[in-house]
Amino acid sequence: MFRYDNHPSGRHFLQIPGPTNVPDRVLRAIDRPTIDHRGPEFAGLARSILDRIGAVFGTREPVVIYPGSGTGAWEAALVNTLSAGDRVLMAETGHFATLWKRLAERLGLVAEFLPGDWRHSADPDAIGACLAADRAHAIRAVCVVHNETSTGVVTDVAAVRGAIDAARHPALLMVDAISSLGSIECRHDDWRVDVTIAGSQKGLMLPPGLSFNAVSARARAASKEARLPRAYWSWDEIIAANAKGYWPTTPATNLLYGLDAALDQLFEEGLAAVFERHLRHGEATRAAVRAWGLDLQCVNPAAYSNTLTAVRVPDGHDADHLRRIALERFDLSLGTGLAKLAGRAFRIGHLGDLNDLTVVATLAGVEMSLHAAGIPHAPGGVAAAMTLLRSPAASRPQA
Repeated sequence: MFRYDNHPSGRHFLQIPGPTNVPDRVLRAIDRPTIDHRGPEFAGLARSILDRIGAVFGTREPVVIYPGSGTGAWEAALVNTLSAGDRVLMAETGHFATLWKRLAERLGLVAEFLPGDWRHSADPDAIGACLAADRAHAIRAVCVVHNETSTGVVTDVAAVRGAIDAARHPALLMVDAISSLGSIECRHDDWRVDVTIAGSQKGLMLPPGLSFNAVSARARAASKEARLPRAYWSWDEIIAANAKGYWPTTPATNLLYGLDAALDQLFEEGLAAVFERHLRHGEATRAAVRAWGLDLQCVNPAAYSNTLTAVRVPDGHDADHLRRIALERFDLSLGTGLAKLAGRAFRIGHLGDLNDLTVVATLAGVEMSLHAAGIPHAPGGVAAAMTLLRSPAASRPQA
């Protein structure tokens, strides 16, 4: 039998960029007995969730909830709106943007990938230029990652929408908000996003297992003409069943208990306060990295992520060696560098259910691990973070 509880005394610091720590109240909710998903008690649970989840997305449009991963939500967004051979415009902002492109190609779509260096966000001007050149309107969708989990880079979705409008192009706008939703403001309606994609295991503070599509009226209209095969992922049946408080297939009842509790926690704190807390923790983490003299993977301060920070280690040093030391000596899990960044960077997650002391303790563990791994750095990162956190508010520095 696998011993999942075989760890040192004290709490384990799970500071990867997701899955995140699950609050006790959410764990207790998930622990409730499963109920009949065709009965009236379940319908009450469903309505409690469906009436409130849109506020997290910044939408009054339907939010479709699946038992599935974020990858499934990527697929759902594409198969509900597109047909084989359709062109989609995507931007290379990191590992997850690359995986979404690969999935699109496997579905029979033609993905035009705007190249990137994994240190910058999607370029609205480049997107606009591609769309302006597409006079036949062959590009059916623009797909961007709001918060690239592999690099800690945020794309300005409002600017992307502005570029689409300036080009007078009818392409749908699809946004991966998997590692931003519930931690960084998402404004599906105001930004006129057509499909916003999310997962349960990050800012929503749940275990993996739920995924989401917030869908605009334009996206729902496109789904009537789309010809990619879909059954399980089809929006229409789910939206119709949701109107009565049910799902057409078996829902993840216990995760929905947890989602209901997570929404309680988010709204009790207030979404504006949640976003401000994540800003403070992001700024504190970046202050520590600067004090250590290490480089941030994201090079544009206007694009810094408030849910994770990707940190580059000096040439000749191994980020995975640092991560092993952090886990073995301090019971601290840090995110690995993915694909091009393997061994070259590590990621500090600072999203979900955490407070100032969690951030300070995490950064102390990183600083001790840097020393133990022999990675050149200046002391004082934790002190720099504490100085920032002692102030009543944090603000983003100007580029």
